[in-house]
Amino acid sequence: MKRYNKNGQLEAIMCNCCGKKLVVQQGIIREGCISIDHAWDYFSEKDGQVHHFDLCEECYDELVSGFKIPVDREEQIEFL
Repeated sequence: MKRYNKNGQLEAIMCNCCGKKLVVQQGIIREGCISIDHAWDYFSEKDGQVHHFDLCEECYDELVSGFKIPVDREEQIEFL
């Protein structure tokens, strides 16, 4: 869950799974986090809903470790 200040700058981010408050400095997240923004479509029971959530790296690792088909991974060549 992200929280922004009145100027639109990222102020805080909390893991929706464990509740951990992640480190944010000057509007920049300073540790591993994945943000999901998904608009459910017509063939879903959630049609018309948009879900937003954030996971810390530890909760992400725990989630994907339970997948029957592993996550596709590739090495990033350039860091921006």
